[in-house]
Amino acid sequence: MARKRVAVLISGRGSNMQALIDAARAPDYPAEIVLVLSNIAGAGGLARAATAGIPTAVVEHRKFADRATFETELTAQLRTARADLVCLAGFMRLLTPGFVEAWRDRLINIHPSLLPAFPGLDTHARALAAGVRLAGCTVHFVRAEMDNGPIIVQAAVPVLPDDDEDRLASRVLAAEHRAYPLALALVASGRVRVQGDKAVVGDHAAPDGLLINPADGR
Repeated sequence: MARKRVAVLISGRGSNMQALIDAARAPDYPAEIVLVLSNIAGAGGLARAATAGIPTAVVEHRKFADRATFETELTAQLRTARADLVCLAGFMRLLTPGFVEAWRDRLINIHPSLLPAFPGLDTHARALAAGVRLAGCTVHFVRAEMDNGPIIVQAAVPVLPDDDEDRLASRVLAAEHRAYPLALALVASGRVRVQGDKAVVGDHAAPDGLLINPADGR
């Protein structure tokens, strides 16, 4: 089976992007990273990608009159790269429903909370303020609503009594670096199917600490 061609969209340092790049180095990994694209010219992840020998591109959103024209250029870059799948990895721009629908079930995102809890920003501060005992991350297919869509993989970490935002964020980030490569591998290998508002995974056991929604046999 040919490896799926993946474009990764970033706005910052690209640590989750790096986790995907590292995973894709394995010869049996079902996806290859063919483009890293940022809406910020100075994003640190661009240098990481270039060091790994991956083509990069910049589409600065501030240079466009509106989101539609910005996304037209995004689409042109993705088509030039012949991307099969798109991974959002700290891409800090809301995408229009039209763009999301065009990439339906081929566009995935990672969010630093156990969705549907704490969508949006400041997830770790909100988790601490709420007094939850578990935090974590979620990899999901993207839908038009922010931080919403069928969940592919989740990872949970305990919230410890002496946690502050930085300590909690560090443990969640380590979980993200495991969850995202697993989720991309499941999608790229065709082991995930979407049923209504759920993503179900067949014939795959999750490593310790990671949670997937198993197939129900139907």
